Amino acid sequence: MKKRPKIILFLFAASLCSVICSCKKNKNDVIPNVYVDFTIDLTDSEFISLISIGESCVVSQFTNNFGYRAAGFSGNGIIIHSGIDEFFAYDRTCPHEYALDGSTVKIEIDESNSMYAVCHVCKTKYGLPINGAPSEGPGRYPLKNYKTSYDGRRLRVWNSY
Repeated sequence: MKKRPKIILFLFAASLCSVICSCKKNKNDVIPNVYVDFTIDLTDSEFISLISIGESCVVSQFTNNFGYRAAGFSGNGIIIHSGIDEFFAYDRTCPHEYALDGSTVKIEIDESNSMYAVCHVCKTKYGLPINGAPSEGPGRYPLKNYKTSYDGRRLRVWNSY
């Protein structure tokens, strides 16, 4: 009977350790952090298409004079995608190519289907409504995600860097 409290204590300690270890940086996030923080107005003609579900657009340092705040990693820019009840923001740097050799290849929104982004080098296709997860091709890492918040008119994109 005295062994039971030790087992419970051990299980508690093991659970606590696994929770603490799981709070570390996601190993699937291969693209390094850079500062991102900008707000777009969805009534602006450049972004009004994002009001429709399933639409995507690209924001860069040249968009509305955002500068480095919207440049993403290596200045490749950011893809914004409108989901059913939320917006997604992804870095345009291909995580597969970066993981292979550190190259900073820019992905593009698929011209035939704005629900995907494609790397022209490795041909990996990333699903924009599914957190940028690879759906075709050799890539196994998802696109780098940025946080978003929407107040009914303005969409803020940022990270905690």
